[in-house]
Amino acid sequence: MKIGILETGLLNEKVADRFDPYPIMFAALLDKANEGLSYRSYSVINGEMPTSIDDCDGWLITGSRHGVYEKLDWMLSLECFIQTLFEKKKPLVGICFGHQIIAQALGGSVTKSDKGWGIGLHHYKIDAAQSWMANEPSSAPDKVSIYAFHQDQVSQPPAAAAPFISSEFCPYAGLTYGDFIMSVQAHPEFEASYEHALIDMYAGNVVPELVAAKALVGMQGADSTADTSMLANWIAHFFVEHRQN
Repeated sequence: MKIGILETGLLNEKVADRFDPYPIMFAALLDKANEGLSYRSYSVINGEMPTSIDDCDGWLITGSRHGVYEKLDWMLSLECFIQTLFEKKKPLVGICFGHQIIAQALGGSVTKSDKGWGIGLHHYKIDAAQSWMANEPSSAPDKVSIYAFHQDQVSQPPAAAAPFISSEFCPYAGLTYGDFIMSVQAHPEFEASYEHALIDMYAGNVVPELVAAKALVGMQGADSTADTSMLANWIAHFFVEHRQN
């Protein structure tokens, strides 16, 4: 099954020589699930769009430093692509910026949160178990921990969306649209080293020092492990369900 990775963000030049670009991060994440997926990336941020929604079997939109409300030309093209995927019920996954632009494209709202920055390891309650979480929905876990790095949030989800994970800080942390679109605000593709690098780079100039310090403390000790493999399985199984159907 071929997954088209729509690259909407580029690594900051200060860390680009130390970490893989986002499409490679996602390929590495999904390969943990051992489902034999293949990948093709499109640099949407640089104006490279797929010619058709059928160029790949499923699609994934990455994170970005941009805000969806900037309405840049490439974002408008991406929103049209999302709307077509929705109409045709083509499988789509959105992460962070991807989560937000899907919501905006389908009638929701995205704003800067009055709660400020959400960074470090965040813990989310699973509100609605999904078939791709486990062999049986009743055996799905009741919470999940994922690295986050965002100030923008979905403030009003579209009518077609249903929340499936949430936290006090981020009520719409995960959304599903029928059984063919799923998105999450946090970053399952991030490893601890990359999250640390982002915090170190932005602490005191973009992110308040106290927020950064609290995030670093939360990434240490008990209950400080991200559920990376769990999320890899969720996303891969989500795609595989559509292949089987």
